[in-house]
Amino acid sequence: MGGPPCQGFLSAGLRRPSDRQNSLVAAFAAIVCNVRPPAFVFENVEGFLTGDDGSHVEDLLRPVIVAGYRVHLRKINAANYGVPQHRKRVLAIGGLGFDPGFPDVTHSAFGVPGARVQGPHLSPTGTVESAIGDLPLPSESMSGVPQAHFVGDVGSERVARIRTLLPGQTMKDLPEWQWHVSFRRRSNRRVMDGTPSERRGGAPGGLRRLHPDEPSKAITAGAVGEFAHPSLDRFLTLRECARLQTFPDVFEFLGSRTEQSHLIGNAFPSRLAEVIAKGLIRVLATVRPRDMAGDLLTFLPTLSNGMSPVLRRVT
Repeated sequence: MGGPPCQGFLSAGLRRPSDRQNSLVAAFAAIVCNVRPPAFVFENVEGFLTGDDGSHVEDLLRPVIVAGYRVHLRKINAANYGVPQHRKRVLAIGGLGFDPGFPDVTHSAFGVPGARVQGPHLSPTGTVESAIGDLPLPSESMSGVPQAHFVGDVGSERVARIRTLLPGQTMKDLPEWQWHVSFRRRSNRRVMDGTPSERRGGAPGGLRRLHPDEPSKAITAGAVGEFAHPSLDRFLTLRECARLQTFPDVFEFLGSRTEQSHLIGNAFPSRLAEVIAKGLIRVLATVRPRDMAGDLLTFLPTLSNGMSPVLRRVT
């Protein structure tokens, strides 16, 4: 199992086609081909599919299929597997000479456009309130209980912004005089680029008050400075972020606050990992070696009905 570093593809950051870390996709495939495990799991962000016009998809698939792996590659939303968070990722699961299967969705998602496409008949996934609502008030020092459940001083200006937001609102819903300078800069750039005034405001990130009755947006390393609590005028604690990533409270995160936020925000949700692992264990316990050629069994690169021109070319 592996998730080669994805910073070269991540849409939230700088897309760097020449990023040397991108080559670790090919390195992962080479390791699979050399070690020849019965099965492998590969994970990456959405941008993996379209980065460098899809060349990294070929970097992964071409060698492992030639080596005899039968592969499913799909984009998924963690919310469809019981994670209280909309976290879209790309998964590839391969079996050496056999169909490794792909885990069926266990929950329906809601709260964002198109979320109900998969598993609309299933029980809804958890919400922010169900994930963090039973936590006590956080500590003001790093010695919070449970571990990492603490808040620091964020300043009166940021608190004032949070107080203005209703659940589900973001920075662009604030009056312009409350916009952060970087957000104002993005807004002005869009206007100069000819963006219609009703679409001004840059990306809807920067600051967001989570809605208690919906799954969270994707937790990142910056969530503790961007995601506000649904009802309290403060940002999320590290432990609340860990809860939304489905880490049990017995997990402890070491290092500085920044280091802990990266450990949590960059992690793969524990509950989703468990679903994938248990499904693969069941297959491996019953499968018989077969002399079947490698193949791409399924390729589902989107959770919606539409495709961008780049994604259509890749497909």
